[in-house]
Amino acid sequence: MSSGASLAEKRSYIMSQIKNKNTSIELSLRKALWHSGIRYRKNYSKVSGSPDIAITKYHIAIFCDGEFWHGRHWQVKKTRIKSNREYWINKIERNIQRDSKTERLLSGNGWTVIRFWGSEIKNDISGCINEIKNVILQCELEKCKDYYEYCI
Repeated sequence: MSSGASLAEKRSYIMSQIKNKNTSIELSLRKALWHSGIRYRKNYSKVSGSPDIAITKYHIAIFCDGEFWHGRHWQVKKTRIKSNREYWINKIERNIQRDSKTERLLSGNGWTVIRFWGSEIKNDISGCINEIKNVILQCELEKCKDYYEYCI
């Protein structure tokens, strides 16, 4: 990036460097899961939406969502967008719709969907791990209940 580049060119370059896989929040959560003894698949493309983390044994799909890209507090934040408003508002609202559709599809196919905001992962990773462990426990209890009812 040359020093004589325009503001728009600089912004374009910065935006092009943003990753959609293996982000810092995903890496943090995956590392914490691994250290907790929870095994998973990353960017699991065999189900709708390619969850960032999939615990296939329990059909748990985990998404690590960035606040801007996935529209956290969207009604407030969209009023703050100053440049290229139409593009960004349409893009983020499409992302919100896509996330909702993905969640419905996964739930309809028997998956439990968990979404964490980046700030949740950064500020309270142990809380995120505990939430995942609680969902796993619920899945185990359901499996035991189904097995018990089958045996009766």
